Amino acid sequence: MYFPNCLCLKNKNNMLNYHQEGVIMKKISIVVPCYNEEESLPLFYKEVNKVTEKMKAKAEFEFVFVNDGSKDNTLEELRNLAKKDKRVRYISFSRNFGKEAGMLAGLENATGDYITTMDADLQDPPTLLEEMFDTLESGEYDCCATKSTNRKGYSFLRKTFTKWFYDIIGKISKTEMVPGARDFRLMTRQMVDAIISMREYNRYSKGLFSFVGFKTKWIDFEIEDRAAGTSKFNFWKLFSYAIEGIVAFSTAPLAFAALVGVIFCFIAFILIIFIIVKTLVWGDPVGGWPSMACILFFVGGIQLFCTGIIGEYLAKTYLETKHRPVYIVKETEKKLKK
Repeated sequence: MYFPNCLCLKNKNNMLNYHQEGVIMKKISIVVPCYNEEESLPLFYKEVNKVTEKMKAKAEFEFVFVNDGSKDNTLEELRNLAKKDKRVRYISFSRNFGKEAGMLAGLENATGDYITTMDADLQDPPTLLEEMFDTLESGEYDCCATKSTNRKGYSFLRKTFTKWFYDIIGKISKTEMVPGARDFRLMTRQMVDAIISMREYNRYSKGLFSFVGFKTKWIDFEIEDRAAGTSKFNFWKLFSYAIEGIVAFSTAPLAFAALVGVIFCFIAFILIIFIIVKTLVWGDPVGGWPSMACILFFVGGIQLFCTGIIGEYLAKTYLETKHRPVYIVKETEKKLKK
C-alpha cells in the first residue's frame, strides 16, 4: 500500500511500517490454513476484504494462505487471488500435513506487527478484527482471542465429549484451557515469536497459545454455519485431537496408569491371602474356571489400557526424537513472479 509523504521505517523484525503525520501504520497478517476450501475461499476473501477496506486508515494487511495438500482446486483459487491482489501470499504443502502444520507455516511466514489466525469457512466473524486490533493498540493486552458461546450444528455426542474434554484437561493440566476457545485470535509479534520458538513436532495450538502466557482478552460470540463446503473434522478426528491435547500438556495419564497398577497389585495380594486362609481353615476348594476367566479378562483389559497410555507417550517421544520437518513446502506465490 502506498502512502504519499511517508517515511518508511524498519522495526526490529525487519518489517516495514509507514509514518505519516506522526502515526505509524501497523501491518496485520491474516493467516488462513486451507484444506479443500475451493468453495469457501472466494466468499472468505470477499468478506475479509470488506473489513480491510474499512480499516485501511488504521493498518495495512497481508493474506498468508496455507494450502494443506488440498485435493480440490484450492491451490488454483489461491493462485488467482495472488495474481489479482499483491497482498495475497500463499504456501502450498507437498501433501496434507494437518491444520497444526498449516498454522505453524502461516505464523512463520507472516511479516506483520500483528498476526491473526482464521478459518476459511467464515464460522468466525471477520468483523471482530477491528475490535481486536483496537484492543491490542491500547497496549494493555498482547492477544485478543475469541470463544464461542454456542455449539451450533454440533451433535449431542460431540457437545458432551467436548464438555468432558475441557473438564478433564482443566483438572489434570497446569496450562489453562478456556472452554469454547477458537483459533481465531489477534496476537502481537512478540507472542507469535514465542509460539514459533517452541519447536514441537506434535503440536496442539490451543495449548501452546495458553502455555506461552501473555495477557489475553476474550471476546464471546455465537458461531455461524459454514459459508460453503463441509467440515473436515469428524468425531474420530476431534477425539484424536483431544487425546493429542491431553498427552501434549499433561503427564497425569501416566500417573493414573501407575496408580491402577499399584491398586491391582494390592487387590491381588489381598485375594491371595484370603484364598490361602480360606483353604487352610475351612478346606473350601478354589472357585471354578468361569470366575477365574472373567477376572483374567478384566485385569488383562486394564493392563492393555495402561500399556496403551504409556505407548501413546512413547510414540510421541519417538516422533520428536526423529526431528522430522513439521511440513514440506512445494510452492509459494513467488512461483507466479518467475
